[in-house]
Amino acid sequence: MASIPDFEIAETGISKDNSAEAEQFKIRVDEIFQKVDELEQKVNEVEQFNLNSSKKQQSSSKGSSMGKERDKGRQVPSIKKQQQDASRREAAAAKRMQELMRQFGTIVRQITQHKWAWPFMQPVDVKGLGLHDYYEIIEKPMDFSTIKNQMEAKDGTGYKNVRDICADVRLVFNNAMKYNDEGSDVHLMAKTLLEKFEEKWQLLLPKVTEEERRRDEEEAEAQLDMQLVREAAHAKVVRDLCNELYEVDTHLEHLRETVVQKCRKMSTEEKRNLGTAIARLSMEDLNKALEIIAQSNPAFQAMAEEVEIDIDAQSESTLWRLKFFVKDALELQSRSAMSTGGNNNYNNKRKKEICDAIAKTAKKKSKKTSS
Repeated sequence: MASIPDFEIAETGISKDNSAEAEQFKIRVDEIFQKVDELEQKVNEVEQFNLNSSKKQQSSSKGSSMGKERDKGRQVPSIKKQQQDASRREAAAAKRMQELMRQFGTIVRQITQHKWAWPFMQPVDVKGLGLHDYYEIIEKPMDFSTIKNQMEAKDGTGYKNVRDICADVRLVFNNAMKYNDEGSDVHLMAKTLLEKFEEKWQLLLPKVTEEERRRDEEEAEAQLDMQLVREAAHAKVVRDLCNELYEVDTHLEHLRETVVQKCRKMSTEEKRNLGTAIARLSMEDLNKALEIIAQSNPAFQAMAEEVEIDIDAQSESTLWRLKFFVKDALELQSRSAMSTGGNNNYNNKRKKEICDAIAKTAKKKSKKTSS
């Protein structure tokens, strides 16, 4: 929103005795314009947030209609309640995972008690066995004593998920099969134990999958709650900003009308000069001038193909607003050339039609006056 243009006191018809008062009005109006600009920027930022949120919901809303109806009637939780719920969910999930890891520990004990498990109980003695190429072939050594220590760790460095233990158990046997030839005893022992392990793992896997599904659902609900809180906060900001904008605009309109009331009526010659000045506007500014007319005359079609402008029929408020706008716009045009871009032909044609309409209306008025 642009600030109001500078204008000479004499141009507005305000007496010199009231010049100080008029200047104060101008300063107040400029301050209001600046405030409106700041508020509009905040509104745009919040609306952009809401737009991004809407896009995220559309891209992720693959759930059933029942789930959507549930979310629609969902109450917005407070931040404190979200934190409490998150703590409870994490504690419950950790307890359930510990139970799964305990059951997995039973599988590990069964495998390690097998008569063929002894080669895999401790780290490979690479130096003692003279396996000089071991670390060139095996990227990550693993054994059951290392797995056991990780499972029993109390300092927070242990396993957090049963699938991580499963991956290390497989690594123990896969390393052995990778380093030892297929016909060797160690290779056969590792392959046999891996098959036994996979059989037992398949029995526990449904519980693991169910726990993972439950965690995903809880995480999705937590994310939805957080999103609802953010959206509610931004919605409140938008409402507050809109109310402020309305109050500022109302105050601005009051000031504008007060200034206009202190202006004398525009003479016939000034109206004719205003029409001529409007014809000198760029296409963009010409459309803005039409919008000013439309604001005080809802029936006026600013974007119609044929526009007829009767300067004499405009209110004093509209005339002075046009005068201020046109003066400021022409001053800007004189300082820098306007770039018309690819629509130059269309703009020139549109501009000519509007200017012709102004001239045509003025000519009709002139004939009526002379007769």
